[in-house]
Amino acid sequence: MYNFEALMKIIHSASYPIEFGALSSSSFPAILEKDYASAKKVILVDENTHDYCLEYLLTHFEALKDAEIMLLPSGEENKVMEVCFQVWEALSEYKISRRDLIINLGGGLVSDMGGFIAALFKRGVNFIHIPTSLLAMVDASVGGKTGIDLGKYKNQIGVFADPLAIFVDPGFLTTLQDEEKLNGMAEMLKHGLIADSGHWNKLQNVSPLEMPLELIYDSVQIKNTIVSSDPRESGERKKLNFGHTFGHAFEGFLLGSENQVAHGHAVALGMLCEAYLSVEKGLLPTSDFLEIQACIRKNFPLLAFQEEDYPAIYELMLQDKKNHKSSVQCVLLKNIGEAVIDQPLSFTDVELGLNFLLRLVREK
Repeated sequence: MYNFEALMKIIHSASYPIEFGALSSSSFPAILEKDYASAKKVILVDENTHDYCLEYLLTHFEALKDAEIMLLPSGEENKVMEVCFQVWEALSEYKISRRDLIINLGGGLVSDMGGFIAALFKRGVNFIHIPTSLLAMVDASVGGKTGIDLGKYKNQIGVFADPLAIFVDPGFLTTLQDEEKLNGMAEMLKHGLIADSGHWNKLQNVSPLEMPLELIYDSVQIKNTIVSSDPRESGERKKLNFGHTFGHAFEGFLLGSENQVAHGHAVALGMLCEAYLSVEKGLLPTSDFLEIQACIRKNFPLLAFQEEDYPAIYELMLQDKKNHKSSVQCVLLKNIGEAVIDQPLSFTDVELGLNFLLRLVREK
């Protein structure tokens, strides 16, 4: 499905390379065998990548034969400080120093937590991301954001910390279930909506289950360009939060319930709500909105919220990291391919967006 040798490219960010291609043909072996030949190596995995991805690293790279393997429990509910403490204690037991290397092999949870763990341990251990999910490849591993959740508040505790390098090997995508590919596609759709209408248009004509490598590369390029212009999210980078004001609130509200929702799915429905509000506020043409709505509804199931849930969802939005002056700040759209940042949302606005979602559910 993926011809890895056909696309060997490197994207240079401000401080680290993002390499596309077979991991064995990248600079990864040289880093292990030369730069970190005498260093201890730690591989962080979750339960899924332990079962489906780890063996490839251990059998193809001799320099990892003595690597310490640390297992993170899967699931957003485990993206918490308690798990970080357990890993830090294990790193101490293994006498890991700042000159050693941590390799984060996994999806968004491993990228977020692994980067956070490495950045804080002894004030910083070098780390590498090897994303294994589509979402981690196009979004979570890129940009230097690390973090964990605080209760129902997404990524409430974290730091900016850049990896030594990122290695995108689409061969790992063959290990994913269909739902995980859809979750990654949500972030790719976001990149098109906020910055590149051509990318959006191309995504309309492909199956998320057979995503072309070239579009994965283009999506990472879009995010990297935005991040490189604003590494610490003081302006332009805020565009990448489109769909996340509602999406993170949906995730937090449903966390631990029988209806718990994946990040990409929540962001997709968040984009639908925020696109709707863009029309209501006179920013986005109705024709663009209808196109967005058709795409999201085709690929992502709706979630049912009741009116009595609205205050709790809004309360979660009030804790969003983008807010200032006690006001919920949101990203809205002017057109497909053009976003506007720092748009304040009142409770009435949030209610309007949730009512729209609920109306769609009831019309089914």
